[in-house]
Amino acid sequence: MPFIAERVFGWTPTEITSDWGLRDIKLGHAYSICNTLKCDNCGLIFLDIRFDDSEMDALYAGYRGDEYNTLRDQYEPGYTANNQWRNEKGFTHIPIVESYIASHIRSPEKILDWGGDTGMNTPFKGRTATHHIFDISDKPPIEGARRVTKVEAKGNKYDLITLMHVLEHIPYPQNTLNDITDIMGRETVLYIELPYEDIIRLNPDPSSSPYRQKHHWHEHINFYTEPSIMSLLKSCGLLKIDLSILKISSQITSSGGGYIYSALCRLDE
Repeated sequence: MPFIAERVFGWTPTEITSDWGLRDIKLGHAYSICNTLKCDNCGLIFLDIRFDDSEMDALYAGYRGDEYNTLRDQYEPGYTANNQWRNEKGFTHIPIVESYIASHIRSPEKILDWGGDTGMNTPFKGRTATHHIFDISDKPPIEGARRVTKVEAKGNKYDLITLMHVLEHIPYPQNTLNDITDIMGRETVLYIELPYEDIIRLNPDPSSSPYRQKHHWHEHINFYTEPSIMSLLKSCGLLKIDLSILKISSQITSSGGGYIYSALCRLDE
């Protein structure tokens, strides 16, 4: 996790050379270490480091801005160029998401996009009476969208709340879902979208211990399985309407794959 280590903690890789005069330490590059963990109950694979609020702020402040991109390009040459399409045009799979949602619920009039950045990727954007965004980003929203605080959001009655590609980034996903359920009404539907990571998808047999293949961590610090999603929903008082795996053209997973979990749920009465 060299990029995250420098961005969050200021830890940079170090090259140990013969000039150090060390007797028992081997020469080479030294990187910050972390551990890969797996839940034996639900199969969730996750990073052992759970960032606090200040560390999350350090990681995501100015997300994909010039400073962020410069450091990321240092560790991943070509990162900025490869993601230019995402900044300019947004996700290409939103029509698929809209069709999926529309097959289960009536057309939404009031939407809150939690973690929606500028609102560019909000499903049904431009076709609703209300398009609100809650996000740590301070980027100006797109035309027709408005940024709101948690308090402001709680004062609204939303038909649909979207939570797309957020829970894989955050250390305590249950806390985020609890914040959202505080805003939801009995008629509100929550749409959750998560990457179906290749290491999970290509190793469906738990006995294969796929977590042992996870040697490098990046922005995605939680790799979900279907049981882990269901367990998370239940723990937050949410009832599944549907949970599907969709194949899309966008590169969503940490390894560049194009599969997502799409889940619709509501408050469990």
